[in-house]
Amino acid sequence: MLHQYEKLILAALAKSNNKLALPQLLAQTSLNADAATKASLWLCDKSLAKMDRTQKTTYSITDEGKEFSKRGFPEMRALLKADAGASMSDLSEDEKKFGLSRALKNGWLAIEGVPNSPNKRLSISPKGRLAMRDNLLSKALHTVLAGNEPSQSEIEILSTRGILAQKQEKTFTLSLTPAGEKTASSPEVANAGAEINQLTREMLLDGSWKGAQLREYDVSAPADSIFGGKRHMINRLQRRIRDIFLQMGFEEMQGSIMESSFWNFDALFQPQDHPARELADTFYLKGTAQLPEEKLVSKVKAAHEKGWKYDWLESEAQKQVLRTHTTALSARYLVQECPKGSPPRKFFAIGKVFRNEATDFKHLAEFYQVEGIVVDENANFSQLLGLLRKFYESLGFKKIRFRPSFFPYTEPSLEIEVYFEEKKQWFELGGAGIFRPEVSIPLCGRYPVLAWGLSLERPLMLLNNINDIRSFYKNNVGWLRGSKLR
Repeated sequence: MLHQYEKLILAALAKSNNKLALPQLLAQTSLNADAATKASLWLCDKSLAKMDRTQKTTYSITDEGKEFSKRGFPEMRALLKADAGASMSDLSEDEKKFGLSRALKNGWLAIEGVPNSPNKRLSISPKGRLAMRDNLLSKALHTVLAGNEPSQSEIEILSTRGILAQKQEKTFTLSLTPAGEKTASSPEVANAGAEINQLTREMLLDGSWKGAQLREYDVSAPADSIFGGKRHMINRLQRRIRDIFLQMGFEEMQGSIMESSFWNFDALFQPQDHPARELADTFYLKGTAQLPEEKLVSKVKAAHEKGWKYDWLESEAQKQVLRTHTTALSARYLVQECPKGSPPRKFFAIGKVFRNEATDFKHLAEFYQVEGIVVDENANFSQLLGLLRKFYESLGFKKIRFRPSFFPYTEPSLEIEVYFEEKKQWFELGGAGIFRPEVSIPLCGRYPVLAWGLSLERPLMLLNNINDIRSFYKNNVGWLRGSKLR
């Protein structure tokens, strides 16, 4: 199938002895240079035309040169004034600054003193007389301005003076091949000018479209890819997880990424000498945080001193950190939303957490965690397993298993593993358990509290066959465009 522009060019060539240069081609087809060139290349690719390329140097005069054509060159004006008996004081500013220096450099003028006078006289040399007679610079200037091809010597003169601009123009001559001649004589090409590109509202209203010859389109031709807007896969999974928990009757927790050590560690019964609280694992911030009410602080302090047998320090609890887990939100919500005697509640959170560790293909210094708690005195370990199983089944994992584990603030504790069919392997995706009484009793006076902290990026890597966790945050547009919408 031929494009409309190709048909126009074939028709023009057929009417012009099968050969046209680009300027004539533009005049006969009414196409612009870009459209004509593109269509000509298409014809060459189809072996319907042959293109003979040429390159030509064109010359033009600069704005400064055009000004010289009106007023004359300053060195020539200085020569003319000297020939009329003028002294240096009779020269204009540009004639002194530019014309005189050039004339002296070329050996056209000499400066002589005047007896009994401070004035200086200008004397024309034989070389200067010759320059006045030939005036080669002005002649070369007017040659180019008249549109004529300058000689090599004229090009050198004008280039030395800095008033000649050169431009390389590429053009071509297009001619028909035998196959092109045959195609150009076909009815398809003969009726090219009568084709209509666009069906308009007016044509529909007045019925003129019925007799019109509409341009055909090749729907199988290659076209530019169109990339619709879509959310980043991290954001999509966040929304999906949020919907799952909301459908299961949970409420969402919100909070700051900046936390005090009290909520991030102490409220979770993590001793103040625990290795996880060291600089090697935690990002500490400048300044100190205000502790909650004294009654709550005293309960947490008593739990630590009784359970861990050490002297608990308020100064350690006041240190500010970037939260290392969203479990700090669970601790806050147990105090704020779940006092003793209140109805059972279920909460979840999806938030960014920070760890001071080296970045590699499976570790980041900041990542997302999925947090959840169930506050209900009638809750039990079996319900915890059922909730987690239901959650991962909703994400699309069919095989889920639980393994015993240890975490500082839950007992019993477990790890959740899912089976990934494509890799034929089990993968650990998070930890869970029941908050120890030393955690929940000081905070809200209630036990048990079911709790879990799950990875967000890890299941996404499995579902999308991603081997490097850093891929999510590299802002690779090609990778983002190719990511699956699921």
